Amino acid sequence: MTTPLEAPLELSFDYTRSLGPVLGRFMAGLAERRITGVRGSDGRVHVPPIEYDPVTYAPLSELAPVADEGAVVSWTWQATPLEGQPLDRPFAWALIRLDGADTPMLHAVDCGAPEAIGAGTRVRVRWAQQPVGHIKDIACFEPTSAPASPTPPASAATPSPTAASPAEPVEIMTTPIRLRYTHSASPEESRYLRGLAEGRLLGQRCPECDQVYIPPRGACPVDGLPTTDEVDLPDRGILTTFCVVNVPFPGQRIKPPYVTGYILLDGADIGFLHQVLECAPEEVRMGMWVEAVWKPREEWGHTLRNIDHFRPTGEPDAPYETYQRHL
Repeated sequence: MTTPLEAPLELSFDYTRSLGPVLGRFMAGLAERRITGVRGSDGRVHVPPIEYDPVTYAPLSELAPVADEGAVVSWTWQATPLEGQPLDRPFAWALIRLDGADTPMLHAVDCGAPEAIGAGTRVRVRWAQQPVGHIKDIACFEPTSAPASPTPPASAATPSPTAASPAEPVEIMTTPIRLRYTHSASPEESRYLRGLAEGRLLGQRCPECDQVYIPPRGACPVDGLPTTDEVDLPDRGILTTFCVVNVPFPGQRIKPPYVTGYILLDGADIGFLHQVLECAPEEVRMGMWVEAVWKPREEWGHTLRNIDHFRPTGEPDAPYETYQRHL
């Protein structure tokens, strides 16, 4: 049996959100190494602040200062830190109730060993060297019994162009999001990917309804039966639906405007998404016959990116009735 393929994958983007008046003032306070909570209708002080009262659901606005020290409520040990976490050495994740707060906040505690932390352990904030009005201005917490980490006073810190004062709430916060994982392809997908490395487009046919799927599926979604029959498909087909991309975004390899659409290969029953180039966007139409433009053979791998794009063949458009059930 052929070993299924696997490959590392990464999904990443910059998550940007508007903060509003409550969180905006909270972040502005962090820029000055101050922590504020918000007082609810029952008198409790919530840290980090919340925007709506958990009792009355009314908007909250009364900020309340709290200390940058507190006590651990509960904790767990992170023996092997992951990329992007607050510390690059073993540390504890802890729920910490700051003095003056009634609710705990989650953060990292740099305590060296699990024996050095427990419920009730006193900890204090270790501030970032140059706070800018971001949640990462709290670098981590450390036990109060440890020597205090050298932190320049706020007045001595190098001013940041993004830092904000309490009179100027932070409006926008951007946080990079990244997910890395290893994808293990199914046997059907592995054969499909190996076929691409040979310049072939392989689909799978359902023995019951005779539908051909590309990329292949292990089972037909209509009948639930294994798609056991392998089908070699041509690298030409019909453009069924499409959109014109006009908005630029990070990582874009083609300058807008350009067309992305679903290609229904001749003999297939499901389309796949790809780019349609070598024609003006206003000339692209549903039913247009297109063909694959492959990259040079030495650039091929186990990926659909072996096809650089599709282009019009110049043939008469396919009648709508021939592809309407595939939209």
